[in-house]
Amino acid sequence: MSYVVLARKYRPRRFTEMVGQQHVVQALSNALTTQRLHHAYLFTGTRGVGKTTVSRILAKSLNCLGADGQGGITAEPCGVCQACTDIDAGRFVDYTELDAASNRGVDEVQSLLEQAVYKPVQGRFKVFMIDEVHMLTGHAFNAMLKTLEEPPEYLKFVLATTDPQKVPVTVLSRCLQFNLRPMAPETVLEHLGQVLAAENVPAEPQALRLLSRAARGSMRDALSLTDQAIAFGGGQLQEATVRQMLGAVDRSHVLRLIDALARGDGAAVVDTVDALRVNGLNAASTLEEMTSLLQRMAVLQAVPGRAALEASDDPDQPEIVRLAHALPADETQLLYSLCLHGRGELGLAPDEYAALTMVLLRLLAFKPAGAVSASPEKKTLKTGPEPVAAPVPAPKAAEPKAAAPQNPVAVAAPQRPVSEEPTDADGPPWVDEPDESLPEPPEEGVQTSRRVVEIPVREASLSPRVEQMRDPSEPVRLPEPVVTPEGDFWFALVQQMVKAEVVTALVRELALQSQLVARDAGQWLLRVERESLNQASTRERLSTALQSQGHAVRLAVEIGPVIDSASLRLAAEANRRQREAERIIHDDPMVQAMMRDFGGRIVPGSLRATEA
Repeated sequence: MSYVVLARKYRPRRFTEMVGQQHVVQALSNALTTQRLHHAYLFTGTRGVGKTTVSRILAKSLNCLGADGQGGITAEPCGVCQACTDIDAGRFVDYTELDAASNRGVDEVQSLLEQAVYKPVQGRFKVFMIDEVHMLTGHAFNAMLKTLEEPPEYLKFVLATTDPQKVPVTVLSRCLQFNLRPMAPETVLEHLGQVLAAENVPAEPQALRLLSRAARGSMRDALSLTDQAIAFGGGQLQEATVRQMLGAVDRSHVLRLIDALARGDGAAVVDTVDALRVNGLNAASTLEEMTSLLQRMAVLQAVPGRAALEASDDPDQPEIVRLAHALPADETQLLYSLCLHGRGELGLAPDEYAALTMVLLRLLAFKPAGAVSASPEKKTLKTGPEPVAAPVPAPKAAEPKAAAPQNPVAVAAPQRPVSEEPTDADGPPWVDEPDESLPEPPEEGVQTSRRVVEIPVREASLSPRVEQMRDPSEPVRLPEPVVTPEGDFWFALVQQMVKAEVVTALVRELALQSQLVARDAGQWLLRVERESLNQASTRERLSTALQSQGHAVRLAVEIGPVIDSASLRLAAEANRRQREAERIIHDDPMVQAMMRDFGGRIVPGSLRATEA
């Protein structure tokens, strides 16, 4: 006798054997028990979830004669009468299956409907089952509408489709629709264990877990993969052989990647990707496995008590719990999004492993502000106040100039003591931003090239009441920049570099949005508000651009409030031109006459100032 594949051998033959579709089984069982039967049923769902199986069980329930030949309509077909065995074997005269994928024309449908005028030959009901019904043509659907709406009392229609959106609403309105859901990996895992126990095939739990995840909700796919794994493993299922067959990535590699990203260790990330390349492991599978683990980590971070409810048979559970505590919640969400969207980038790159490396290193490049990083370019959180560095002294003529620091970092501003009382100059009390003071002047006797007097500025958002009163179409008036002694020089220099196209992209943004705080003959200190602009490569390119303009200096960049930058000045000038343009229009006599005599009005936000 030839071998019967597991997907056919263990196909359910009664409703009680159905797995994962309890909502459909309960509705059909109750309808059969009370004999409240509809004339047309539509089963929808992805591949391998039981649409055809439910149709055959429903046909047996309608035509079952019972073991003694005296039975009637039942929710539990006997499986031994002539009707049940013939339907299982596919030779029952009154049960017709039509594959609409290959018989989609109007002629095939009309040929099927011609049989509807004849009463059943053997059974109690005729059952027409049309699989993949969405493949029928428009004329074919129209040909069956009348019979589908008012069929003979002995005729039942069963339609099945994987894409119900393509079925006309005129057909949907004539059917009872049941959506068969994709099965959870846990449900597939439990059923695979029962099947393999009946087949006397030894299997490791982790191997079954891999197969249940690879099935993606389809029980037929799970059983087919199990057949393949049994043949591949020589009659047994082991995790190593199943992982090799599926091309799945060893979870230890994925855990090592997440741990390296949590520590900010870029070298470990690159080394692990190289190991994946050497072992020939799939990059897409790596990102898929990472998204699965990151989802579990995010759940543990949001619901700490969930760890006790997780599956205890998973050997990686303690490591997942540790990583959930090591990686901040916002970085977990960011890494999940990067991995999810990064799978689409693998096919665009000439080398999928290079694309995988770029996707993972993107987290290190775009860490949330204030995150702890092993990179020297990232600022770390400090619990205590930092010592305040004095401005860079000017070199004396008789003394050799001191070597510039190799890695200039931002000078953290000291926080105001708790006991200090706020004043009106500090801004309104509802502002949530922390107060950042500027470095104090150096002690007497220390020579500096320039004393820069800086005014701390605090911006308060509009109160809720004022925000509701403001017209949303009215442009928001930007605050005027505070003119600093170095601002005019830096603004003219930046304008010159932008006009000459010496700086572009991120370098231009750094130049436009930074404030020149202090400068001497060898080093300039800039201040920016966004950490993303403070990159080593961007600083080096800006230094090169300054050198081309005759300023061979080193740049140090700090993070803090910016009160005088080129972008603020340009925005203030644009705002001034906008106000002037609005004033000219409002003061125009013709405009005033139209508003007075004809009730005209100027649409807010419709006036735009043009470049001079």
